Amino acid sequence: MPLTFGQVFAPGALPANAGLAGVAGDVLVPLQVNVKAKHPDGSVRHAIISASLPQIGAGQTIALALNAAAAPPPVAPRGPGSLLAAGFDTMVKLNLGGQLYTASAAQLLQHSAYQTWLSGPVVNEWQVSAPLKSAAGVEHPHLSARFAIRAYNSVNGINGKVRVDVTIENNWAYEPAPKQFTYDAEVLIYGKSVYNINALKHHQHARWRKVFWPDLEPAIHIKHDTRYLIASKAVPNYDQGLSIAPAALTAMKTTWDTAKAGPMGMAMVNNYMPATGGRPDIGLHHTWGAMYLLSMDERAKEVSVGLSDLSGSWPMHYRDRNTGQPVSIVDYPYVRDIRISSDSYNRVLKRWEDLPQCAPAAECVTPYTPDTSHHPSFSYLPYLVTGDTYHLDELHFWANWNLLNQNPGYRKHATGLVKSHQARGQAWALRSLTQAAYIAPDDHPLKGYFQQVVNNNVDWYNTTYVTGNSNQLGFLDNSGFATVAYNGPGGLRTGMAPWQDDFFTSAVGHAVELGFSNAKPLLDWKSRFPVGRMTAPGYCWIDGAVYALSVRATETSPYFTTFAQAWQATMRAADNTDLVNSTGQRYVDQPCGSQQQADWRTQLERDKKTGRMPWLAGEMTGYASSAEGFPSNMQPALAAAADSGIPNARAAWDTFARRTVKPDYTQRPQFAIVPR
Repeated sequence: MPLTFGQVFAPGALPANAGLAGVAGDVLVPLQVNVKAKHPDGSVRHAIISASLPQIGAGQTIALALNAAAAPPPVAPRGPGSLLAAGFDTMVKLNLGGQLYTASAAQLLQHSAYQTWLSGPVVNEWQVSAPLKSAAGVEHPHLSARFAIRAYNSVNGINGKVRVDVTIENNWAYEPAPKQFTYDAEVLIYGKSVYNINALKHHQHARWRKVFWPDLEPAIHIKHDTRYLIASKAVPNYDQGLSIAPAALTAMKTTWDTAKAGPMGMAMVNNYMPATGGRPDIGLHHTWGAMYLLSMDERAKEVSVGLSDLSGSWPMHYRDRNTGQPVSIVDYPYVRDIRISSDSYNRVLKRWEDLPQCAPAAECVTPYTPDTSHHPSFSYLPYLVTGDTYHLDELHFWANWNLLNQNPGYRKHATGLVKSHQARGQAWALRSLTQAAYIAPDDHPLKGYFQQVVNNNVDWYNTTYVTGNSNQLGFLDNSGFATVAYNGPGGLRTGMAPWQDDFFTSAVGHAVELGFSNAKPLLDWKSRFPVGRMTAPGYCWIDGAVYALSVRATETSPYFTTFAQAWQATMRAADNTDLVNSTGQRYVDQPCGSQQQADWRTQLERDKKTGRMPWLAGEMTGYASSAEGFPSNMQPALAAAADSGIPNARAAWDTFARRTVKPDYTQRPQFAIVPR
């Protein structure tokens, strides 16, 4: 029974040059460990582990312990020669209006340089790629194929299994006249047709993937140790006291199966990412990934990994022919996904660096609109637990696209600053960039690239906010994107969105946990904001998660210096008079968190004839019962703040934990993060 999975390790847990031994019950299981990334101390951060297990019966569960052991002697790398000699080939055929284009894995393995991804006594994986070609040998200008051939070695005279990973791309960054193509596709392995799809409309700058086992696919589900994954800090500290509701898992699987999403398809994620409102795909991880982490349920893993497969459908994949990697802002400091004025003209090299557009635009109409401010973490977790390079590539494409879609000057060209995005966009861009930098293999050409971009951003935030101390409350102000853009009682552009700011604070906390210690001063500074909204004198914590918070009296006024000022300015009527209900009592005079305050709010609802249920004492503003409400958005930020150790942070968390109305995170746990 062949087995391959990704495993993350806490710093120091697996020292450099150490080995691992697998133990299943009382049986020693030899392991192949391909180390991909290391911590700064040299210990292993991420590795891909392979084994050949004894046959497992249907429904049987075995525990595989990973124990430290002496490092095995090195094994000479093995090429694909014996596999090819046995007649292996995988052929992709695309029929575009009667013109046939093909790509052969066997020919590429024989006649071009391949990359070795896995190597050792258990399994080897070789990867090749090339444009598809016509019978006359003419390369298609846009369409290319990528193959990852995984061959398990023979055990006890039994031939090892083969896994074939096929990806078809329409991704070249600077190829003129990008467009979508409609074709019939067929995949053949050992000359046998294993997959067909007709009239597939392949969108521009998108890709699709299929994985095949020529023999029977091993029906095995790998459950990682959730406690260890969380303790490693590779993933946030989701509340392990939660038990994901069986009905939620069933409903998720039903929704997934009903979508029947194949190549160029999508399921469960909003096709129009800029759409507003609470959604299950927003967070440090989307809700299905959080469900998977907390349950290790096979259905949740299927959805999480499947969504990463489908993330290739979005039209934002730009691969550089010269490097084979996502197009770099270092190589093209003026690169942009559209041309506006002369912003993308490189005056030093005297060239335009904006990416080619479709002409006519109708050639590139797709059902998908990506958006930095709402893009999920599609592929970090799938790569972490599987080790499949398709997911690694997706993580890189999405992290990098958040740089390409900005004005080059705003990002400071090759510096890669994300400050020009909305606050939530800065949050999710930083999340994706830090995840990419953390998990990328040490020898990957983009490892240093993403590390440098993250460090550039952290330096900018530290200089602007920590050293510059541009405001006393700890929020992202107009030093970057004009975040103070919300209208309030004081007039136009006097307020900002705490929930968006909380997303950013949680992303900074995640960066610190992923080893970016230079972000700790930024986390301390940012933690002021959620902590102050729960504990500061003169600010009622009930309103700690309001939709918009006034942070200055007028558009031209300086920012408030106390949380009391911000709360008093926010809790006023739209015309900036005292906020009163029909009793004539002022809201700000009600004792914070009391029944009197709840009764006052209930009366206001009756005055407005909203039909809302009575407010409860200790119920926070902002849809407190919703797993995607503003208090839920605040929770990961408060958890990060509590872990930061700044004054009053634990008290802020304790107050938050005592709120009387809480969401049911067993259904949607993407914000169910707690302090460590």
